Amino acid sequence: MPNLARSRPARLIYLLTLVASVALAAPVQGQGFDLRSLFNFGGSTTTGTVPPPAPTPDGAPEWTGESGASGHPLMTAEAIRYAAANFRSCLAQLWPLAEQRAVPREVFEANVAGLTPELRIMDLLDAQPEFTKSIWDYLDVLVSEERISNGRAILAQHRASFDAMEKAYGVDRHFVAAIWGVESDYGTQIGDRSVIRSTATLACIGRRQDFFREEFLSALEILARGDVRPDHLKGSWAGAFGPTQFMPTSFKKYAVDFDGDGRRDVVDSVPDLVASTANNLKKDGWVTGQTWGYEVVIPQNFNFLLADRSKMMTMREWERAGVRRAGGKAFPRPDDKAFLLVPAGAQGPGFLMLQNFRVIMKYNPAEAYAMAIGHLADRLRGGEPFAQPWPRHERVLTRGERYELQQLLAERGFDVGEPDGRLGGKTRNALRQFQQAVGAVPDGFASGAVLEQLRGR
Repeated sequence: MPNLARSRPARLIYLLTLVASVALAAPVQGQGFDLRSLFNFGGSTTTGTVPPPAPTPDGAPEWTGESGASGHPLMTAEAIRYAAANFRSCLAQLWPLAEQRAVPREVFEANVAGLTPELRIMDLLDAQPEFTKSIWDYLDVLVSEERISNGRAILAQHRASFDAMEKAYGVDRHFVAAIWGVESDYGTQIGDRSVIRSTATLACIGRRQDFFREEFLSALEILARGDVRPDHLKGSWAGAFGPTQFMPTSFKKYAVDFDGDGRRDVVDSVPDLVASTANNLKKDGWVTGQTWGYEVVIPQNFNFLLADRSKMMTMREWERAGVRRAGGKAFPRPDDKAFLLVPAGAQGPGFLMLQNFRVIMKYNPAEAYAMAIGHLADRLRGGEPFAQPWPRHERVLTRGERYELQQLLAERGFDVGEPDGRLGGKTRNALRQFQQAVGAVPDGFASGAVLEQLRGR
């Protein structure tokens, strides 16, 4: 998308859940959410009552009325109610900023007239669900036989657009199609919330106002330019829209008019959609002719301390370390540099990840997401499923158990950063150091057995 969190959903709610369950970085295109928000009601000191809530697009209940789980001062129930009561005042104070961007007054008024906040989004913004999906379950969902078949049909149906895109941008069509498939199941799950309403709500209420103020203003610019029809500017609760889930700011940066009609329409124009997504990848550093990574077989007695994103080596160097490509195939570009990822530890397959894997992670900073894109692209091209099995017998730790694991590592002097229940790079490095200290295989895999070891049982 380009990024929810670029934050990207119309990601399906299940996709957000799955990504978060295995995300090793904050969610969604790089939405580097701006967490600097302070109490900011636009300088208004007026108070009032919250306008009657309009029904949510998905028929879900309105806001629960409860404080957010983050504990942020702007996410208390009282702060949310206060900001919602001053919603109209906040919107009015955004007009000068919109005017500076050449948004006509009539466009602004047409889109904010009668607008009410969707407070249900406050529950979604601060949700802390209990994730229990493994990476193999995640891949099973997103790289299913149905998604592969539908993707191949999309590639055939729009062959001319993909041909032109590859020629112009040098991005492999299968990766663009894979993003289309993972983000919205080829446009069938785009999301039906008004991008204007969602971003306006988040621009005036909650803990990410600075970030979403920019998204709201950018959405108005899209409408002012006439790139996307107002009734088609719909998407996720975070404002991502279109089959490949562009945030409004990402749209401004990457969208192109590829069909020459004077509009950059990533919703209804397949040429614009395909080329804009490719342009996003290209500008983020895509290497033409390179794939995303290779499944590899790890030798016995391997030093898993080498399985670290910071340890980049050429394919030749990895082969000297005993790493072999699965299926006995040769590495086609032996001078390419890669890092080793073992998402399921020593029990599962290994992967040598190339530059383009990092590029995909800029689209959505979760390793599991990038793996799904890469693997789906391979399958769309005619590639085989992964050759090695996943340790499906392993129980995925609950969020509480992951938080406990981090706390126990910290108590033993290992640097995990701030415990948050997410197993990112710092936690894996700390876990590897602990495993090495107790004589276990230092693969960084958070299993139930290693948690028991930390508990001293």
